[in-house]
Amino acid sequence: MKRITIIFLLVWGFSFAQNPSAYQIFNAKGQKTDYTKLLKQAQKQEIVLFGEYHDNAIIHWLQWVLTRDLQKKHQLVLGAEMFEADNQQVLNQYVSGVINQKRLDTLARLWPNYKTDYKPLVDFAKEHQLTFVATNIPRRYASMVFKGDFVALESLTAEEKSWIAPLPILYDENLPGYKAMLEMMGGHAGPTLPKAQAIKDATMAHFILNNRKPNSIFLHYHGTYHSDNYEGIYWYLKQHQPDLKIMTIATVTQANLKKLESEHLGKADFIIVVDESVTKTY
Repeated sequence: MKRITIIFLLVWGFSFAQNPSAYQIFNAKGQKTDYTKLLKQAQKQEIVLFGEYHDNAIIHWLQWVLTRDLQKKHQLVLGAEMFEADNQQVLNQYVSGVINQKRLDTLARLWPNYKTDYKPLVDFAKEHQLTFVATNIPRRYASMVFKGDFVALESLTAEEKSWIAPLPILYDENLPGYKAMLEMMGGHAGPTLPKAQAIKDATMAHFILNNRKPNSIFLHYHGTYHSDNYEGIYWYLKQHQPDLKIMTIATVTQANLKKLESEHLGKADFIIVVDESVTKTY
């Protein structure tokens, strides 16, 4: 009997050690941490910037979990890159119950992965009567910047300008993220490429600031590049209100979850490393 017990314990221990894990959370210094600590820090903030990989199911689930857990004790305002500002009215109508999902599908420019990845967040806002802000610049205007620089936006009507950050926007071409964007293109893109990114960052920051509510947390979902290394949206928020309490979350993928790779150190307050073999949503 004793021998059988020992064998059982050895097999159980081996199985436990081999139990797969889909993700691991690290702090900015590369130290392992956990969701409980991330949540605790998020509860102390005015703004939480949750950077995602758009096709990552684990991250979309964690976004929903964090939203649910923050809402239990705090007033929330939600916002997302995935909705463009000129769709705000129709988004409001859906969240308030004036129109149904079929009408939203028809009237709004929804991302192809909306139903699997973002609908749960929007429906959470609907269920709990939360404000959900469409923070992104309409894509066509970012395209105008890419083709004709910031000056192209001056031709917009007053209504169209209400869907973007006030002009002229601040722009620092020496921010590492914008410089890296040009380097990644290997000289195949001109200086307007990072400017098209900047007008998105500036616009999202603008609508976050404009829709904040007293004694609440603004939780924003966006591609991780928009806030990695405390740049992008974070940089614009701080330019306007330096004293804001902001927490950033970044997403990366690695084959090994045991240690944060050096290139990701300092990327955000919390870095979620997802196993690179996790199935993508599209």
